[in-house]
Amino acid sequence: MSGEDRKSDLAREHKERQEKRAAAEGSSKAKRNAFIGAGVAVVVVAGGIFAATTLRGGDGPDPAAAESSASASASASPSASLPIAPTTTAAAGPVTCTYKRDDSVPNKFVGLPGKKPNMKLKKMTINFNRGKVVVDLMTEAAPCTVNALSFLNKKHFYDNMKCHRLVTTDVSGVHLLQCGDPQAKADGKNPTDGQGTAGFVYGDENVEIPPAKGVVFMSQPGDSVGQNNSQFVFSLSDENTQLGGGFSTVGVVSEGLDMLVGLAKDGSDLIVNEADITGDGGTTAPKKPVIIKSITFS
Repeated sequence: MSGEDRKSDLAREHKERQEKRAAAEGSSKAKRNAFIGAGVAVVVVAGGIFAATTLRGGDGPDPAAAESSASASASASPSASLPIAPTTTAAAGPVTCTYKRDDSVPNKFVGLPGKKPNMKLKKMTINFNRGKVVVDLMTEAAPCTVNALSFLNKKHFYDNMKCHRLVTTDVSGVHLLQCGDPQAKADGKNPTDGQGTAGFVYGDENVEIPPAKGVVFMSQPGDSVGQNNSQFVFSLSDENTQLGGGFSTVGVVSEGLDMLVGLAKDGSDLIVNEADITGDGGTTAPKKPVIIKSITFS
C-alpha cells in the first residue's frame, strides 16, 4: 500500500468515526478549517488532494465564543507594503476588545489582555533559533488579535517556546508551521501537543483572506468560531488556499519566508505522527527543533 493510499484510508476511517460520533451526540455543527492540535487529513480524489481539517478527533469541549467589537466601522486602509490587503472592515473609532477566560483545555494563564489595543503596531519580529522572521501586521483589520499577541509577548509567554507542528504537502496536503502551545513538547509523540493555550479566547477578525504563502493566521477548534487563542500559523505554500477563508489573519511575512519554507522540504525532515494526519491527537513535528527565542513588536 502506498503512502498516499494509507493516508486516504486513515482519513476515510477517521471520517467514519466522526460521523458515528456526530450521530450519537445529535450534533449538527459544521466543521470549519482550523488547526489546534489538528491534522489536515489528505484524501486523494479524482487525482487531486483535498484537505479535510479536524480537531482532536472531534472530541473535547466547545466553550462559548468571545466577541471583539468596535464602536463604528469603515473600509480598511491596508498598508501599501502588504502583498495581501485586508478585505474585512476596520474600526473608524476607538476599538474595544473582549477576551474571555477559558480553562477547558491545557493552558498557561498569564492574565487577560487589556480592552484597548495599540493601533500603532505595524510589525512583529520573531527571532527563531533558525533565523529571523518579520511579519507586517494588519492591525487596523485585526486589532484585538494583534493586541492579544502583543500582551502575551510582554508576559514573555512565547520566549523559548517550541513550535509544535510542521507539515508539508506530501504529508498532510498543506505546508505550514504552527506555534503557540505553551505545553507542547514538539517531539512528534506527545498526544496533547497542539491543545495548549494561554487560557483565554476572543472573537474572529479579518477572516476573508485565504491562507496563501506568507500569510500568518490564528488557529482555533475546528467546529468553533470566536475561539482564537495563543496559537498562530505560518502558511508556507499557495496550495493552502484550498482551505479557504475563515481564519483570523494577523499579517503577512515580509522577511524570512525562505527560511521558514526551508525548515522542511518533505516528510524526511519531519517526525510524522499519523494521529496528526487523521486528527486523533498529537502533531507532526520538525526533526530539528524550531524554537521562538523572542518576539518584538514595533
